[in-house]
Amino acid sequence: MNERRPVKHAKNAQEKRDKFRQLAENRTNNALLAIGRIGNLSNRQLYDFEESEVRKIIKALRDAVSEVEGRFASPRGKLNSRFKL
Repeated sequence: MNERRPVKHAKNAQEKRDKFRQLAENRTNNALLAIGRIGNLSNRQLYDFEESEVRKIIKALRDAVSEVEGRFASPRGKLNSRFKL
């Protein structure tokens, strides 16, 4: 007999939701900390940089956020890209 167990499905859905929330919070907080560290590079007393390099960094960050937005809007395979000045 094929019995459906909606209770198990609901529990599984709740587990998936809890896992998503846990990972989303951790990864978002880690990303925010990393962005803050990138911001620390703006200290001209410690670092020398060109405006073109700053524009590349900002563009890479914006592109990454746009990609994340797109993936949530329409899930697809992830792209593997690395940043390089």
